Amino acid sequence: MHILWIIIIGGIAGWLAGKIMRGDGFGIIVDVIVGIIGGWIGGSILGWFGIHGGGTISDLIIAVIGAIILIWIIRMIRKIA
Repeated sequence: MHILWIIIIGGIAGWLAGKIMRGDGFGIIVDVIVGIIGGWIGGSILGWFGIHGGGTISDLIIAVIGAIILIWIIRMIRKIA
């Protein structure tokens, strides 16, 4: 059940991040992957500042922040390549 919850939160976070970054997203599978990796990135970065999630909404916000950072990095790499 925990893995399913991670996929659901990751999918929502990836989709929201794609909309916030004014893009069409990368497709459902990649949006879920971006959201899951973004959750890890967001949790790591905010953890350095002593900010930790404790519920569904905070976990979603952290994952969206991380996914936005990941999308920004991907776009910067695409511009260079």
